[in-house]
Amino acid sequence: MNYQSDPRIVLTLDAGGTNFVFSALQGYRQIVKPIRKAAVPDDVGQCLKQIEEGFLDVSRHLAAPPVAISFAFPGPADYEHGVIGDLPNLKAFRGGVPLGPWLRQRFGMPVYINNDGNLFAYGEAIAGILPEVNAELQKRQPHRRYRHLLGITLGTGFGAGVVVDGHLLTGDNGCGGDVWLMRNARHPHLIAEESVSIRAVCRVYQERSGTRDTTLTPRDICAIADGTRPGNPQAAQESFRQLGQACGEAIATALDIVDGIVVIGGGLTGASRHIMPAVMKALRGSLATLDGTRLPILQSHVYNWDNPAERQAFLSVGTRQIAVPGTALTAPYAEQKALCVATSTSGASTSIMRGAYAYALSQLDSR
Repeated sequence: MNYQSDPRIVLTLDAGGTNFVFSALQGYRQIVKPIRKAAVPDDVGQCLKQIEEGFLDVSRHLAAPPVAISFAFPGPADYEHGVIGDLPNLKAFRGGVPLGPWLRQRFGMPVYINNDGNLFAYGEAIAGILPEVNAELQKRQPHRRYRHLLGITLGTGFGAGVVVDGHLLTGDNGCGGDVWLMRNARHPHLIAEESVSIRAVCRVYQERSGTRDTTLTPRDICAIADGTRPGNPQAAQESFRQLGQACGEAIATALDIVDGIVVIGGGLTGASRHIMPAVMKALRGSLATLDGTRLPILQSHVYNWDNPAERQAFLSVGTRQIAVPGTALTAPYAEQKALCVATSTSGASTSIMRGAYAYALSQLDSR
C-alpha cells in the first residue's frame, strides 16, 4: 500500500491532556496549518465541543471534502468501537465516552481511532524505516526483503505497535503490542514502563545524584550527561543506561514473536546516544540452558542501523549456495539471520499522522 500520491483527504487529531491539535493530510502531507484548541479535561460536553469545532475549522480550509477522520487517542479504550475509557489526564472521559460513534454522527463519515504506538508503527511501516531499509536492500540484494516491524515509543510511557506484512496487529481485544506491561528486567516485580519512561529517567537521576530538584526534565538530564549543564554526569548517563537496558530486554522478548525490523521514536530519542548502547547490549545478550550452555537471547543478529558501519554490515548479509546431495543442483542458504534497530528519522508525531492517514485509507479500501 502506497498512499504517497493519493488524492483523498483525512482529518487528523493530535490529542494531549492539555491541547488538541487538528490537521488534515493528503498523500502523507499536511495540507493545512494545524489548529490548536484547549482540551478542557474536566467537562465532557465542552471537550467534545472543542473536538467538533477543531475538525470544522480544519474542514473550512480544504478544497475538497475529507473521506474520513483518523487519529490517535490515549487509552484505555475500546478502539474497535471508538469508545474512550478512564483516562488519567482527561477526567471528562471517565466511565466511557463513545467518541467514534459521536464523531460519525456529527460528520457523516468513517472515524478510526487507535493508540499512538500502533499508528507510529504503521506510519513507519508504510512510509518510514521499513521502505527505507528495503530500498537500500533493493540496490544490493533484490530478493531480500523485510515485511514485519516493531515500533517502539519512548516518552511519557512505553508504547509499541506491530505491523505484520502490511497489517496492523491490534489483537482480539485491541491489546496487540502492549509492551508496557511486560515484566521489568531490572525490577521483576514491576511493569517495564516503570523503567522505560520519562518518570523513570527523572527518578533514577534523583536517586543516583542525591538531588531533590524535581524540575529537571529528561532534556536537562541529557545535557548533564553530555557535560553541557551542571550536575552529576555519571548519574545522568546511568539513568539513560538503565532505561536502555529495560527497553532492550522488552524488545528482545517481543522480537521472539514478531521477528522484524525495530524502529524507536518518541521524545526520549533525543538522548538515543545514551540509550542505544544499552539497548544493543541487551539485544545481544545470552541465556543458559540447564546444562550451562549459553545461547543468544535472539536467533537473529541485531545491527544498529544508525551506525554507518553496522548498517553496511547488515545490508551485506546474504545467502550462499550449497549443493543438493546427489544432484548438480544448489540451494540458497541464509546462514545468518539478521535484523536491525533504528531510531525514527521522521519523528513520532509525523509517523503517527502518516499512520492514521494510511490506516483510514486501508480500512476504506478493504470494504
